[in-house]
Amino acid sequence: MFRTLSAALLASVMILPTGAYSDGLAGSYLAARQASFYSDYQRAADWYLRAIEQDSSNPILLENALTAWIGLGDFDAAMETVATMRDAGFDTQQTSILTVANLGARQEFQTLIEVYEGPVNIGPLVDGLVVAWAQVGAGQMTVALEGFDAVAADASTRSFGLYHKALALALVGDYEGADGILSGETDGALPATVNGILAHVEILSQLERNADALELLQSVFGRSTDPIVTQMIERLEADETLPFSVVTDASEGLSEVFYSVAGVLENESTAGYALLFSRVAEHLNPDNVSAMLLSANLLETLEQYDLANATYDRVPRSHPSFHEAEIGRAEALRKAGNDEAAIEALKQLAETRFDLPIVHSALGDALRGMERFEEAVAAYNNAIALFDDPMRGHWGAYYTRGITLERLERWEEAEADLRFALELAPGQPYVLNYLGYSLVEQRRSLDEALEMIEQAVAGRPDDGYVTDSLGWVLYRLGRFDEAVVHMERAVELEPVDAIVSDHLGDVLWAVGRHREAEFQWKRALSFVDPEEVDGEADPDRMRRKIEVGLDVVLEEEGAAPLTVVGGTGNDG
Repeated sequence: MFRTLSAALLASVMILPTGAYSDGLAGSYLAARQASFYSDYQRAADWYLRAIEQDSSNPILLENALTAWIGLGDFDAAMETVATMRDAGFDTQQTSILTVANLGARQEFQTLIEVYEGPVNIGPLVDGLVVAWAQVGAGQMTVALEGFDAVAADASTRSFGLYHKALALALVGDYEGADGILSGETDGALPATVNGILAHVEILSQLERNADALELLQSVFGRSTDPIVTQMIERLEADETLPFSVVTDASEGLSEVFYSVAGVLENESTAGYALLFSRVAEHLNPDNVSAMLLSANLLETLEQYDLANATYDRVPRSHPSFHEAEIGRAEALRKAGNDEAAIEALKQLAETRFDLPIVHSALGDALRGMERFEEAVAAYNNAIALFDDPMRGHWGAYYTRGITLERLERWEEAEADLRFALELAPGQPYVLNYLGYSLVEQRRSLDEALEMIEQAVAGRPDDGYVTDSLGWVLYRLGRFDEAVVHMERAVELEPVDAIVSDHLGDVLWAVGRHREAEFQWKRALSFVDPEEVDGEADPDRMRRKIEVGLDVVLEEEGAAPLTVVGGTGNDG
């Protein structure tokens, strides 16, 4: 069968290095590029290594190999590649990042300061913070503080500069100065981050202000069962002085720089680019569990589940965040198709960390995804039983149990859970949408359902499924012209979803646009996965509608006929 080149492979051919064919590099290079396109770092590294053996001075090969080594977290191999590139006169952002990572991990801070007089250049934010932390490490505190202030002088990087200045002050024992920054008293309020809050709590404890530290913890995290927060609360209530542990030396300060930037890039850039920074954060501080968890999550996004699991496995069992790593590992196993292994991992975790609701909820989510609904309900029951006094943050457990009960057709219990979730989190778009849509499907309380779904759309205007719900409730209410607008928008947002396209077909039929309706039903039919047929995405019903039209199908089902309202008339 004739097959065209994939987009990735075609791109590889188009940018093949000059002379690649004559040097015999084509096979290795194309295989490496294809692996890189899918973020398969191990295969990419293997193939680039073969290609580099034939052309060790090719900048394209070297830089792409460097990306693969970093993705793998193999900094020894990465630094060898950097040395080769530097010898050949090639300097890139990646070589700069690896130079910083290497010198910072070895605590060669004076050398790190000096290399910034040469070709090292990552970007204004990172460069400013790196040099300042290197100066802290070199004992040049006055100059370092000026460096942090310079970063903070730019409105776009103000919070980074001030946060890292506070950490540096706390590191050298100036807890009053650090508290002034983190409290907002010195330079105004800073955006709240988990690490920032925990650092401030430890600083307040060092200042013998345990009561203030407790108040801060409880105001931010409430009655959280997170082990880190719980342990801190217990120690503060016992009047212990918490050590300042967020940053214990300048290398860890550098790690926090790269972790902070990776956290921003996770939402603003590609997962592969963010991974570059989180991997460096791990290298600079091998005990930075937050960076490990972020790297593993990014690898999941890139569908590199084996690498994600290997990263999760590095989190020590004794660490308070071990349960997060195990939940992440189970999710990676599930995404890789190892459902039973995922369930087993979560069941074992639930036995050892039975006191954590999030563990039972994660098990419930996994079981629900496998349509093992009875078992899922039991897991959610275990989570909810741990809520002495349900609060806003607990709405998710009631929401997911409500979904599961609805799938079991235990509607009264499901509705009670969904409505209670709304009591805990009024206006929560996903709860409003699910409850509203369920009422629509049951042809109950349609006016209330419409109000709920309108609120949900206001909260999530770019969510295609929520918009689909609005179009569908309007259809159920007989407001067909209004429904068309929202259903067309839903298809724009979810262009390859069978149910959304099927709904649009029904709405178009209702306003007399029959040819367009048939087209949408055919599209919907093409999107149905024959191995994963949702009960609502009924391919047989779609085929019947294409054959005889919606009016006949409704008549055959014993449903009330549609009344054509508005539209352009019957065009079929």
